[in-house]
Amino acid sequence: MLVYGDIERDETVEAKQAAVTSLLSQASSMPPGIERHGALVTAFISTSELVQGMIDAEFHERGFDAWTKDHAAGMECLSVLARAIRESWRSGFGQPTPLPPTFFETLHGFDPSQTIRTKQAEGYAFYALYPESYLEAAKASGLGSDTQVVGIRSIGTGLSALVAAELGAHAPITLRPVGHPFGREVRVDPDLTRSLTSESRKTFAIVDEGPGLSGSSFGAVADWLEAAGISRERIHFFPSHGNALGPQASDRHRARWSSAPRHFVSMDDLLLRGSPAHCLESWLEYLLGPLDRPLEEISGGAWRSRRYQDEGSWPPANIQQERRKFLARANGTAWLVKFVGLGEIGARKLQIARQLHQAGFTPEPAGCRHGFLIERWHEELDSLDQAPVSRKSLVEQVGAYLGFRARLFPAVEHQGASLGELRRMAVYNMGQALGDTVAAALEQSLADPSSLTGKVHRVCTDNRLHAWEWLVSGDRLIKTDALDHSAAHDLVGHQDVSWDVAGAMVELNLSEDEASWLCDIVQQESGRPVDQALLAFMLPCYLAFQLGAHLMAAGALGEGPEVTRLRQAADRYEGLLHNRLPRRGGSEPLQEQEEAPAS
Repeated sequence: MLVYGDIERDETVEAKQAAVTSLLSQASSMPPGIERHGALVTAFISTSELVQGMIDAEFHERGFDAWTKDHAAGMECLSVLARAIRESWRSGFGQPTPLPPTFFETLHGFDPSQTIRTKQAEGYAFYALYPESYLEAAKASGLGSDTQVVGIRSIGTGLSALVAAELGAHAPITLRPVGHPFGREVRVDPDLTRSLTSESRKTFAIVDEGPGLSGSSFGAVADWLEAAGISRERIHFFPSHGNALGPQASDRHRARWSSAPRHFVSMDDLLLRGSPAHCLESWLEYLLGPLDRPLEEISGGAWRSRRYQDEGSWPPANIQQERRKFLARANGTAWLVKFVGLGEIGARKLQIARQLHQAGFTPEPAGCRHGFLIERWHEELDSLDQAPVSRKSLVEQVGAYLGFRARLFPAVEHQGASLGELRRMAVYNMGQALGDTVAAALEQSLADPSSLTGKVHRVCTDNRLHAWEWLVSGDRLIKTDALDHSAAHDLVGHQDVSWDVAGAMVELNLSEDEASWLCDIVQQESGRPVDQALLAFMLPCYLAFQLGAHLMAAGALGEGPEVTRLRQAADRYEGLLHNRLPRRGGSEPLQEQEEAPAS
């Protein structure tokens, strides 16, 4: 199934230099504390993207990794910031030493006119991978300053600098594994290989997030070292978790991984069981006051036990992909504490949360602390699949919400699948689920994307309009989880508002008249019409994406009640997709025969 996607951007070196300089200026003007530390980490992440992009550009030009002037200078910049983060972290976020002037000279010494491609680090954005955990892992590793640290691009570029900073080692090198995802290899300048491995008893530390399905990136670097004469016991791994390699790993890599020294510290050990200054609860108390009780974990679908009395009525959840979230209680009020992303991501989402709340659509946000957004948890309210509202009120409020987003939250950049990519996803997912004949029928029914591209006006869409995502207060709706899904680890991303209109039609079971009325309200609120040809294209694409996402989530779990819920949802999307095939006409609005959850 085609579900996931990475966020890549083309940027100039000059723009990244200016962004890093601005972020560091902001950090230097802030008082000591967790907010200042978070600002410093934001600058570090942005610098990591800059360095990764420049070194990747050299790699693509040469065809191999080499120790060039920009490679050395970039890793030195990261090393300076890594040492500053270490000082801030170890001091409990005290007053750090100012950065040396040579840092800014080196930062602005790169060619500003160069265009580079940067990649958003998934761990920082989605999976609560904290860079400070690599400081702690390095501290506990027992390795010394003579260790050669090797980072795996992308995210390993910055993580390796943190490991080296903690060990007191020289600035690391970074390599880009290439090839099939399950069979990566590295291409390294022979001179660099000889200089790094001439001492066969040197210890090496390989740093990255993961491993994933195969661990082939870690394996590729270790293969390179072993081929150059480094014995296996001299190779240490710094991953983001302690699990075994995934099911696609080779037997050779699996055997090495199981016996190799591995060093990692989990987010729970770092932020839930760490020192008082580093504890998430202490960060929250700066905003909320003393907590009434310890944080309650509600990740992995556990939030449903707070909303539903009967487990049999739980909606499906992709529990392996859910963001970390907790309930905090302070002064008798409940607050949702959810990981929304490190770096600039958190600040952007807090701004959106405030605007949506001020307009009356979403819960009240209290603030953001180093990756975690805190907003009001309305535990006294039921969700829309439990508490009915009038259909008139439903359509009016959903339309006002979507129109507000379309008017005030334009996409900052081209972040999201093209219509061509959505079309390929829909046809592929349908073929995987139902076979080539049905996929061909869907492909025939979908319009040529080139005829619709000019109609697309990308905005920060919601992408998650299921009935259980809305709370009911009297006849008023409150939209929850409104910040993440168009910036999630999937291929959809920011789309035209017609994507959300299609989602509302499906998830809220709108009739033809209700769908038409919804489009009218969105147009009134946003100032732009909902193009009907584009909507007809988006509707089957939305269904195919949801079908693929639910089947993939079910496949990852094997069996059990969660799998049953996911497969039942997938069956529903599959049936609705069948209804969109040419025998019923490609532009006919959806309507299920069952009673709508909000009626």
